[in-house]
Amino acid sequence: MNDPHAGVRNISDTARWMAYFRAMESRRPDALFRDPYAEALAGERGFQIAKILSQGNKQEWAWVARTYLFDSFISRLLDDGADMVLNLAAGLDARPYRMELPSTLQWVEVDCAEIISYKETILAGNAPRCRLERVALDLSDVEGRRAFFSDLDARARKIAVVSEGLLAYFTPTDVAALARDLARGSNFQHWIVDLSSTIQLIILQRTLGPLLSEADAAFKFGPPEGVDFFKPFGWEPREVQGTLKTAAELNRAPKEFLSLLPDPHPVPPTFPWTGVCLLRKQK
Repeated sequence: MNDPHAGVRNISDTARWMAYFRAMESRRPDALFRDPYAEALAGERGFQIAKILSQGNKQEWAWVARTYLFDSFISRLLDDGADMVLNLAAGLDARPYRMELPSTLQWVEVDCAEIISYKETILAGNAPRCRLERVALDLSDVEGRRAFFSDLDARARKIAVVSEGLLAYFTPTDVAALARDLARGSNFQHWIVDLSSTIQLIILQRTLGPLLSEADAAFKFGPPEGVDFFKPFGWEPREVQGTLKTAAELNRAPKEFLSLLPDPHPVPPTFPWTGVCLLRKQK
């Protein structure tokens, strides 16, 4: 597990790999976003992973489009008056430092203690643009997360939840339980998630899955109901954007995939699709 020449060995390594993709996009003259912290956060290990797992780098366009869409949805929710962003499994995300944010905004990041410690070390000396708080919490601790969500619910009026790259590693039962817990709070109003169709989940399991086997990071969530999966648990889809469609519009999509456009509506489970969804809590 300590072999420096190994690929992704743990969840922390997946965060470094994603930071590498953000760093590569930021180097482009036509970058869709600028993340001046991504290269340092990826570190030598992140670049090493990218070199070893060259096959996985073919998905760079999808991770870049996903980041762009999350940025866009977050900005819109802030324009609509969100006064807290809760970032679940924040990883090495640097949005509180790189995005234009109100100084009064509460931004709460949740992740494991190892990631938080590493991140704080790398970003030491840099000031976030809002009121940033980091919390070490195991999201599989149901009672712990419920108490945490309840505390946050009392601290804000309009909470926007972000879970980029998280739900794919949860079972449908786990996602449903998390959705219910988030919906319990009266001030949790929106939730931004990324999602894969059932066939795309199978494709990811067969392609990226073996690359992540040592990290114990199996892909598990690609519901046949698509975004409607969340309806019974308190959340309605407000907007859905496909990553391939977005990447094509932004000149990032591989030409061999363009035959899959446009996205069907609704997306059937047999169609290879990934996207970012803005959910609104049911009234």
